[in-house]
Amino acid sequence: MNISDFDFHLPEELIAQTPAQKRDDSRLLVVDRKTSKMTHRGFSDFTDFLTDRPLLIFNNTRVLPAKLTGQRADTGKPVEWLLVRRVEPACWLVLTRGLSKLKPGQAFQFGNGLSAAFEQVAGDMAQVRFSSEEALRAALNREGKMPLPHYIKRGGDLAEKMDLLDRERYQTVFAREEGAIAAPTAGLHFTPEMMKHLESKADVGFLTLHVGPGTFQPVRVDKVTDHQMKEEFYRIPADTWNRIHKAKVEGRPVLAVGTTSTRVLESVRFDQPVEQDVEGWTNRFLYPGQPFHTVDRLLTNFHLPRSTLFLLVCAFAGKPLMERAYKGAIAEKYRFFSYGDAMLIL
Repeated sequence: MNISDFDFHLPEELIAQTPAQKRDDSRLLVVDRKTSKMTHRGFSDFTDFLTDRPLLIFNNTRVLPAKLTGQRADTGKPVEWLLVRRVEPACWLVLTRGLSKLKPGQAFQFGNGLSAAFEQVAGDMAQVRFSSEEALRAALNREGKMPLPHYIKRGGDLAEKMDLLDRERYQTVFAREEGAIAAPTAGLHFTPEMMKHLESKADVGFLTLHVGPGTFQPVRVDKVTDHQMKEEFYRIPADTWNRIHKAKVEGRPVLAVGTTSTRVLESVRFDQPVEQDVEGWTNRFLYPGQPFHTVDRLLTNFHLPRSTLFLLVCAFAGKPLMERAYKGAIAEKYRFFSYGDAMLIL
C-alpha cells in the first residue's frame, strides 16, 4: 500500500480561503456505509441524522494565536516562530526556519519588552526561553496570529481584514483547553444554538487532543506503513470515559466529531470504567486495514490528498467509497479543508 494510491486531483478554487458567513451555513455530505447512498444536505440538518441518540465526542482543545514575528537581536533579520508546546513557564518548543544555524544564547526581540534566547535543538524544533511567560502571553494576545494551514493564502487587505475574524472562527465554540496549533475543524460548524439543541437528540462528551505537527505532518515515505506520526497530548475526563464505556456496553453508537477525536478514541480501550481522568501521548496512525474498536460514526471535513487524515477516513469507510464521495464532492463544488464543508459517515 503506497501513499501514491491516496492521491487525487483537487481544483485549487475548491480550497476554502475563508469561513462560511455563519458556522452552520456549510454543506454536509452524508455517506451511508451500509447502502453506499450519498445525500447532500446543509450542516444545519446535522441533527436530523441523530435518530438513535448516539454519544457524540468532541475535542475541546483551544488554538493558541501561536504565530509570533520578531527579529534577531544582532542583525535585525526578521523571524517567524510557531509556538508548539510549553515545556515549563517561559520555555517553549517552536518551529522556525534556519534551525541548524542557531547557537545557544542567540537573542531575539519581539517588541514591548518581550525577548527570547535560543537554548537547544529538540528534534525538529527549537527550545527557547522567553523573558517572561506573562510578557509572552501579552504579546500573543496583542499581536499573535492564528496558525492557519499553509493552503490558506491571502494577501493585502484581505489578510489584514481576516486576522480578527480568524481569532473567532478558527476556534470551536466549545474550545476550553489551550494548547493546539490547529483547530479540530469538524467542530467549527457547530453554533451555540446547535450545541444546545444536541441535548435533546444525543449524549455529548468532551476530550482533549492538543493538535500539533503530528496531525498535519506530510507522509514522505512511499510505503504507508513506514510513516511514523509525532506524538500529541490527550486527556479524557473520567466522566467522558465512563460515558463511552456505558455506550459500548449498551450498544449505543459513538459518533466522533473529527479525526482528532477519532485518534484518541482508537488509542485506548474503554473496557472498564475509571475513577480518574486518563491522559497520555498518542501517535496513533489509522490507515486502511486497521479495525475501529470504539468509533461507529464519524463527522469530518474534506482532507488533503496523500494525508494521514484522508488515510483515516479511507480506513473507516473503505477506500472505494471515500474515493467516490470525494469525487462527488468535487463535482458538486463542495469547499475543502479547514474552512470547508463537512461529511457525516454513518
